[in-house]
Order: sequence, then structure tokens, then C-alpha cells
Amino acid sequence: MDTKNIGLRNIEVADTKISSIDGQRGRLIYRGYDILDLTKNSNFEETCYLLLYNELPTKNVLEKFKNNLRNAMSIPKQMQNNMKNWRKDADPMDMLQAFVAALAGYYDEEFSDKNSSYSRAVNLIAKIPVIVANWNRIRNNLKTIESDPSLNHAENFLYMLTGKKPDKDIAKIFDVCLILHADHSFNASTFTARQVASTRAHMYSAASAAIGALSGELHGGANYEVMKMLLDIKTEDKVETWVKKSLKDNYKIMGMGHAVYKTYDPRAQVLKELSKKLAEKTKEQWFNITQKIEKVTIKEIKKERGLDIYPNVDLYSASIYYMLKIPVDLNTPIFAISRVAGWTAHIIEEKFAEAAPKPALYRPKATYVGKYCGPHGCKYRSLDLRTK
Repeated sequence: MDTKNIGLRNIEVADTKISSIDGQRGRLIYRGYDILDLTKNSNFEETCYLLLYNELPTKNVLEKFKNNLRNAMSIPKQMQNNMKNWRKDADPMDMLQAFVAALAGYYDEEFSDKNSSYSRAVNLIAKIPVIVANWNRIRNNLKTIESDPSLNHAENFLYMLTGKKPDKDIAKIFDVCLILHADHSFNASTFTARQVASTRAHMYSAASAAIGALSGELHGGANYEVMKMLLDIKTEDKVETWVKKSLKDNYKIMGMGHAVYKTYDPRAQVLKELSKKLAEKTKEQWFNITQKIEKVTIKEIKKERGLDIYPNVDLYSASIYYMLKIPVDLNTPIFAISRVAGWTAHIIEEKFAEAAPKPALYRPKATYVGKYCGPHGCKYRSLDLRTK
């Protein structure tokens, strides 16, 4: 087997019009628009519309789309009551996956046309932040908070989570974070969503499966691991010793390196500046610690292995969420709050591709390397004839 293709690396499995990654030049494109341009000029709601509909909206269309999101930003009371039956220490990603799948039990899945799929996409984009915020308050024995129609998507999540309307600068930083995480081509969770959608399963099932894929520490769980690393190091003066020991023990420095980018991850560039800005506002040390981890890791890996390594999206996002006073174990659910925009766009594209050939059920081939007992297989022996 060609080891270059393990994990489907370098294998083209489908066409997409949604996003493109240039790993050599460090560029990320959403529907033709550079991510750096969008973070400077757009907002999360507009970015969601772009990903779903393949164009930027007019002012009136955007306002209608925002209203649709706001109107869908609630969950049934019965679902909230069901959350109260969960263990308070349950993993938030397990909770999120379960309740996203459960949405199909509350909302009609009878129609499978493209227009109704857009309605379900809006429903999912609006409801995932509510589920996350509600769960955090329920597990802390706090009263859940309804969304405020006067607030935008980013502001509403922070408000439902904390009970306080956020500072405009803080909310803008969070909004940019949502834009940066909204899509990233055929990453593990997005490919999972498309694979499930290829079976003609409904959107809630595909999104729930994507959340399961996102939960792993090699994907969405990485920023959670980054924050645990920062909390372990604690102070800037301990960074160099910690990094050197970790590399000597062959321990992976979370937040460094990427499977696709061979230069600086463009998302990390923006997040680094946001982390610095937030640290100046909060007077916290997490940006300085993170920046030193980046510098020491780059230096040591170049010296010891002769390789160039750069930060990925997780390195600086962890400190941002921590300085926003978001519980560490909600880092990955927040990833889902953003990435659901990309997931739903990909699910719709997978199901309703206009170009030939039409999408087909994903069915990759495996190389069998197990036991082989001859041309007709192993001979079955009854239980009483088997010896130790």
C-alpha cells in the first residue's frame, strides 16, 4: 500500500465549490473569497450565507437571513428538560452530538428537496449555539437564557452562555473566530458529514456524525489540548524547558504543524493578532506564553530535525477562548458552532450536486492484511476441537 495515501491523504474523492486550501502559499478560500479579506470586512452571518448560497447577499437578503437565524435560535423545552437528566460531568461533545441527532425528532424530515435543506441548515446553525450554552448553564445549576433578537450570532452565544451582554470589541473578536473556523475543505468532520450524506441520510444525522469526528483530539479536540498544555506550563519562563523536554520525550506540541499547510496557517495569523489584542485588554499572560511556545518549538525542531514547522489554527484559538472566560471543555463545541456552516453547505452540495457525475455512495477499497489460510479461507473447527 502506498503510505502517501494512508488516511486518504492526496486522494481526490469529489469536486467542491465551497472552499479551497493552498497549503504551499498559506491561503484559504471560501467560495472564491480569501479568508483574510472576509475576516476584515465580513461577519459570521454573511459568511454562512456565502458558504450556503455561493454568493454574497444583498443588504435586504442578508437582513432576512439574519432574521431567520434569530427566529430559529431556540430549542424545545422538552429538550432542555432532557438535558437535566444527563450527568453534570458528561463530555459536552457527547451531549452536543446526542442532542443534534435528537433534533430530527422535533423537526420535520419528510421533505428532502434542496430548498427544505437550506431551512434545515439555518435550523442547525441557529440551534447548536443554544444547545451548547443551555448545557453549560444546566450543568452549573443556572437558569437558561433565551436569545436576544437585538444581538448578532456571536453576541447571542456569549449572552446565552454568561447571562451578560458582551462588550462589542469582545464580541467582534469572537465573530472573527467563527468566520475562521467555518469551513476547511474535506477535513475529517466535513468528510464524515459528506460520507453520511452520500447514503441519503438526513442532515441532522450527517451533522451529528460530523460532531463525533470533530470530538477527537487530532481534529477539533486539539485546541482543548493546547489550553491544557498552557495551563500545565503556567508561566512564560517555563516554556523553553517544557518544550525541550516534550520534544526529547517525543511528545507532540499541540497547535504546531498541519497536515496541509507547509507555511503559516492563514487562520493562525489572524488568531495570533486577536490573542494579542485580547491579552492587552485583559492583562493576562496567555498570549506571551503561547507566542514563546511557537518560537521555541520552531527553533528546536529546526535545530534537531532540520524541519520547518508553523502554528495551526488551534495554537492561538485556545488562549482566546480562555480569555473570553469560556470553560476549557467548551473549546471543541465552539468549533462546532462555527463549522456547522461548512458542514451544512457540504451536505447540500453532496446531495444536490448539479455537475455530472452525480455524487455516489462513498465506498473506498481496503487492503486486507489479516490471516490467510489458503484459497478457500480458514477451516472452521467446532468448539470442542479447539485447543489452547
